[in-house]
Amino acid sequence: MNDFTLNKEPDLVVTARFIEKGKDKGLFGDDYTVRLYDRDIADDDFLGESRLDAEGHIRIAFAHDAFVNESAFTETRPDFYFIILKNGAPVFTSKVLEDLSLKDLEQFKMGEGEVIDLGSFLVDVE
Repeated sequence: MNDFTLNKEPDLVVTARFIEKGKDKGLFGDDYTVRLYDRDIADDDFLGESRLDAEGHIRIAFAHDAFVNESAFTETRPDFYFIILKNGAPVFTSKVLEDLSLKDLEQFKMGEGEVIDLGSFLVDVE
């Protein structure tokens, strides 16, 4: 992965899809928001949030240094997880995707930087 840590502009894009359990279609609605976090020993890093499109896809852009810091616990591989909110209240938390190798997952798209697709998640929000 290219190191864009001097560039504070978003250079990583995380995409994912959320499928509603029992309905076999993408989760959708104006009352839903998906937040992306990186789990840390002390405080988890909030990386961004997105609304779901009609197919249940999200797209969150952030700078690489949002999860890499200069603390005593230097992190080279993020531990991402999602929280889905309905009307501002948490209704689903994904399992933590530990020690992700972004180099193995990324695709470079011109004008977008590094794109990391974390796949599909089956969610029960009832």
